[in-house]
Amino acid sequence: MAALEQALAAPAPGRIAAWAERVHVALVELSADLRTHLQLTEGSDGLHSEVVTAAPRLVGAVQRLRSQHLDISASADELMDLLTPPLADTVVEDARESGMTLLGRLVRHRQAGADLVYEAYQTDVGGQD
Repeated sequence: MAALEQALAAPAPGRIAAWAERVHVALVELSADLRTHLQLTEGSDGLHSEVVTAAPRLVGAVQRLRSQHLDISASADELMDLLTPPLADTVVEDARESGMTLLGRLVRHRQAGADLVYEAYQTDVGGQD
């Protein structure tokens, strides 16, 4: 995420092709990380299955996180499309807007995932001794 944020914030005037390439490289790396995240969370023995087994009451939260994966993937695809040559005159502005949307979704998703794990494993719901 940090690499993408830095790439998007880098100066672009007079070097749009180089700027777009740097953003593209950061996005490719982020996309690989997203694929790994999906395998670790949505796989048959992934985190989401473990959470639902440990705390069935959280199935709705797990479904929301899975839905967010679709939104995040769509945002990454949209940004990748913007960076595909030939580059439009508005590529910097459009890519920065799309990239910030993607980063915002990732931050919110990370927070929701942390809340889910906390809720599943740290919260005492039964009042048991």
